[in-house]
Amino acid sequence: MQKENHTAVPSSATARVRHRKRSNEVVPEPKANGGNLLVSDRNKYKSMWIRTYSTVWMIGGFALIVYMGHLYITAMVVVIQIFMAKELFNLLRKAHEDRHLPGFRLLNWHFFFTAMFFVYGRLLSQPLVNTVTLDKFLYQFVNSLIKYHMAICYFLYIAGFMWFILTLKKKMYKYQFGQYAWTHMILIVVFTQSSFTVANIFEGIFWFLLPASLIVINDIFAYIFGFFFGRTPLIKLSPKKTWEGFIGASVTTIISAFLLANILGRFHWLTCPRKDLSTGWLQCDPGPLFKPENYILPQWIPQRFPWNEISILPVQWHALCFGLFASIIAPFGGFFASGFKRAFKIKDFGDSIPGHGGITDRMDCQMVMAVFAYIYHQSFVVRQGISVEMILDQILKNLTFEEQQNVVMKLGQILQERLEHS
Repeated sequence: MQKENHTAVPSSATARVRHRKRSNEVVPEPKANGGNLLVSDRNKYKSMWIRTYSTVWMIGGFALIVYMGHLYITAMVVVIQIFMAKELFNLLRKAHEDRHLPGFRLLNWHFFFTAMFFVYGRLLSQPLVNTVTLDKFLYQFVNSLIKYHMAICYFLYIAGFMWFILTLKKKMYKYQFGQYAWTHMILIVVFTQSSFTVANIFEGIFWFLLPASLIVINDIFAYIFGFFFGRTPLIKLSPKKTWEGFIGASVTTIISAFLLANILGRFHWLTCPRKDLSTGWLQCDPGPLFKPENYILPQWIPQRFPWNEISILPVQWHALCFGLFASIIAPFGGFFASGFKRAFKIKDFGDSIPGHGGITDRMDCQMVMAVFAYIYHQSFVVRQGISVEMILDQILKNLTFEEQQNVVMKLGQILQERLEHS
């Protein structure tokens, strides 16, 4: 009897240990298969209303910031990037190791802000020059900063590299090098991609707002169609995603892209590129992409509808490509994030947005879309070749104020001589 009692204790202890191990793992969500609709699960309604409430607040705040203009949207992007970096930095941190490495967390942020200074210095150098052109002292200072910008960034990075080497501690090498690699992965995969968003903003808010809105529309309708009609699982990485939600959201996103481009393209302050860092409203020639063209409808259509012709902006045909990408390719950014979270056995990257998780959970598809929008705009929308604006930008960026005055004088002399000989 004593022997039996003696052997029973370890088995119960083992059960407790196993129970503790299981409690640290993420419990997988029920799969949307087997013919069961999410709408049939009454517990899902609570999370749906929380998610809807957060979505309404996010869309309202986003619309307000867009209304305020380019500079405020850029500030919003910077804040989002900082919050994303914070969530991702915390993902692989270990409290025990960090206690033995005072100041090591600051090193991550040193690399982050160095990368931010490098990327935004290159993106915003010309708008900054255009802003301070009238002030001679600021103009010279900004020109010097731009001239030595790359050297400054390089030495900031080297300072961080030396800081990292000097903080290496015995028995902490693996953790420290893991953090070093993780920091650089965040800067390359996350920060660099999301920085394309700022480039899109200064090409015209339209080229930022349309792609971002399509991702939001796709996400909302994928959730709605999946919630009410989802039966067939789409991908194992994300059990909640269904084919019904994917197809329904794709059709809705493509149609929305065509219609939304027509609405946004009629506002000049959304389509005009910003050449400086001021906050005023813009007025410009909208260009051929944003000038409506009338199309006569086939004869059988006016018999059923009271229209003989419709007005379409040429940019709407480009918007169809954006809608196609947002509905088919961009969701793979979400699948990548889902696989990443499964690898680290976490449900969300954070809890800053009720019902949605963290900032990173909302930005996974946006990053993929921002890169595509920039590349598409530069490849298929922007006219190639040398223009007057490009030459003026180079003169303002690379010449001093006195050299610019000399260019004006010499150009005037050349034009005067041509007029005399003609």
